[in-house]
Amino acid sequence: MPIHKFKIGQIVELSPAFTRNIPGGVYKITKQLPERNGEFKYRIKSINKLHERVVRESDRKDRRC
Repeated sequence: MPIHKFKIGQIVELSPAFTRNIPGGVYKITKQLPERNGEFKYRIKSINKLHERVVRESDRKDRRC
């Protein structure tokens, strides 16, 4: 059974996706969401802004802190 790659509270760097209007930057994982279409999703919150968003696991890359 597949498992989430990222944990709640982990800091990640989001790769920008201009085709979906997603700015890149540093975010914190706030919730792990179920697998959908073979890929996990996450709720993340920007470190520098007040907004949150839902992204796919492939939209992010690890950030070493």
